Amino acid sequence: MAPQREWFEKNYYDVLGVSETAAPKEITRAYRKLARQHHPDANPGNDQSEERFKEISAAYDVLGDETKRKEYDEVRRLGPMAGGFGQPGSHRFEDGGDLSGLFAQFFGGGGGGQGGRASRTRGAGPAKGADLEAALTLAFVDAVNGVTTAVHLTSDAACETCSGSGSRPGTIPQTCATCNGRGVTDDNQGFFSFSQPCRACGGRGRIITDPCPDCRGAGTRRRAREVKVRVPAGVGDGQRIRLKGRGEPGRNGGPTGDLFVTVRVSPHDLFGRKADNLTIDVPVTFAEAALGSDIRVPTLDGDPVTIRIPPGTRSGRTFRVKGRGIDTGRHTGDLLVTVDVAVPTKLNADERKAVEALAAAAKESPRDYLGLS
Repeated sequence: MAPQREWFEKNYYDVLGVSETAAPKEITRAYRKLARQHHPDANPGNDQSEERFKEISAAYDVLGDETKRKEYDEVRRLGPMAGGFGQPGSHRFEDGGDLSGLFAQFFGGGGGGQGGRASRTRGAGPAKGADLEAALTLAFVDAVNGVTTAVHLTSDAACETCSGSGSRPGTIPQTCATCNGRGVTDDNQGFFSFSQPCRACGGRGRIITDPCPDCRGAGTRRRAREVKVRVPAGVGDGQRIRLKGRGEPGRNGGPTGDLFVTVRVSPHDLFGRKADNLTIDVPVTFAEAALGSDIRVPTLDGDPVTIRIPPGTRSGRTFRVKGRGIDTGRHTGDLLVTVDVAVPTKLNADERKAVEALAAAAKESPRDYLGLS
């Protein structure tokens, strides 16, 4: 990747309105906001807004790519050709110094000998489309078992009329005569040669002479669409699912971006979740906890299981039922049953007598260890 002259002339961080330390997600959010605001479809006939849209796209093409951004930051740090030889604040080189390191840093090659010429050209080239984000709310059971559903979103998509070409059906774009289809023009600066996007074609390498009547040559249209999502079994709340190639269309024939779907799982009336285990709280009577009992416990698949409560079971004890949790295809969790000893709030006459008799028969107090008389 060779630096373009625009890298020295324009501060892409200012173009997107972000700081030089902005995280990738922050840069993407800023780009999407500005792109929607200045997109040609939202401002028909506004040449100024169209130029602004191109400027925003050029900035994101660099800052949205991790490798390009690192090179851009390094070039900006050094300044045009290391700040311009002999200029205040530039990097100084002693007579006879070796400039090959500088050439290699900027152009990926050596500096050559006497009369040598460093040059590099780069076409606008294909650029990947923007990634998109969407949210999907699932019922607890659907998240556990997996489901195929759909998300609805509004985004840029390839124009259906022209299939994304930007030209009226039955016509084809013409090769740009200014750059001969390269998308860039060379700007010779004596010893150096820089490339910059062709002004005639906007860096596309082609000119649309008869634009599509629906997208007006953009090749994309903003529209509502439905995207099917296959949610795997055992997906958790907050988990992201990547749908490759379901984002926004690429530029200049580049690949389509991806769609990232964040799953939100609604709570269940009875069951909870810990990793791949299902959890459930089951109330038991004092008699069942004290004497022991077999109790039936519901499961998520509707087939109840019976567990043995041993005598003297304390409230809050958890029992494990192997293999009755969440089956992710790679691992199956367990069902964790936590018992809660239920204390009645009202007693009838017979119940009160029975409890009073139990209290009278008790020889020890659970508070004896406190040492109080």
